[in-house]
Amino acid sequence: MITLYDYQIDAVKRLKTGSILCGTMGSGKSLTALYYYYIRYGGKMGQYVNIEKTRPPLYIITTARKRDTLEWEKELTPFLFKNVVIDSWNNLKKYKTVSGAFFIFDEQRLVSYGAWTKAFLKIAKVNEWILLTATPGDTWSDYMPVFIANGFYLNKKDFIQKHIIYKPFTNYPQIDRFIDTGRLIRLRNKILVDMDFNRATVPHHEDIWCTYDRTKYKYVCKERWDPYDDEPLENAVDYCYALRKVVNSDESRSKAVQDIYKKHPKVIIFYNFDYELEILKNINYGDDVVVAEWNGHKHQELPQTERWVYLVHYNAGSEGWNCLTTDTIIFYSQNYSYKTMFQASGRIDRVNTIFKDLYYYHLKSKAGIDLAISKALSEKKKFNESRFWYGKN
Repeated sequence: MITLYDYQIDAVKRLKTGSILCGTMGSGKSLTALYYYYIRYGGKMGQYVNIEKTRPPLYIITTARKRDTLEWEKELTPFLFKNVVIDSWNNLKKYKTVSGAFFIFDEQRLVSYGAWTKAFLKIAKVNEWILLTATPGDTWSDYMPVFIANGFYLNKKDFIQKHIIYKPFTNYPQIDRFIDTGRLIRLRNKILVDMDFNRATVPHHEDIWCTYDRTKYKYVCKERWDPYDDEPLENAVDYCYALRKVVNSDESRSKAVQDIYKKHPKVIIFYNFDYELEILKNINYGDDVVVAEWNGHKHQELPQTERWVYLVHYNAGSEGWNCLTTDTIIFYSQNYSYKTMFQASGRIDRVNTIFKDLYYYHLKSKAGIDLAISKALSEKKKFNESRFWYGKN
């Protein structure tokens, strides 16, 4: 059997059905969850016991990437479990009729009351389960599905009546404040199992300031006109996209990537847009450099050569995988979501990495759009395009 760290053993002892196992990226949540399942149904710490006859069926709901790259299969190897179902959140509805099983919900997606949450609540009623996450929730609404699944509230309406005050005179429901938060804190403490993980790594975050075409940027701002498609900008999404394209397409960013790569021969680069990918693919990294991609178009694995560049789209690859062969990430452009940036950083910050010092380079400019995004991220918030469109940032 694999030996656990003390903080993992402590978490196993505190877990119970309905818990949220919270640990930062790379802390070993997957192995800890499997150990809890193993111990709960007859296994013993530090030695192998065959529990095939005593354990209920195990279902693991994870990201599509973790499913496809077989990461959970690697964690399962020492336990010798047979017939474990591993699937993605996209297929959660397939398991609404399962009962008497044990579910591990990985990289939890229950932050709204949509189809996944409704399927989860049906599953939780007739099965045992735990949730794994590095970011358990920004607001009390994020905890609502798990609170309901634990039986603390009858349903969404019950939670809203007891804890939410909405803003008056708005076109759609907007939360003004939460009430009786003392009870919410007690309930969260009841189900949240933190992994007290002290990292040996030292992260170094550095802002790399790049230039941009101020004349073109001011033109977009003043005229609300797209200089690329030669058409008016009629909404916040298109407006911010145009401004970001002006900023992110600047040659100074390509030069910054080249300068960083001279110091780090193996590097992961996160990006947001397809035009950024084209820019990154056309940078001259060197004749002996392997360039691979992970995005909605290509699913190439991490290169195994001495010199490589791995281009990763935030939405496709900010979570659900890890890399132990580099100490460097470049953020070619900022993502709107603090959680996404945080999760992306964790791809190299793992408990079993060989590196002590980790390097994160954030390419930015002094343009208003970049500064506004940086401000939102520093406050651990999501950048709001509509507010920026109306000049409220």
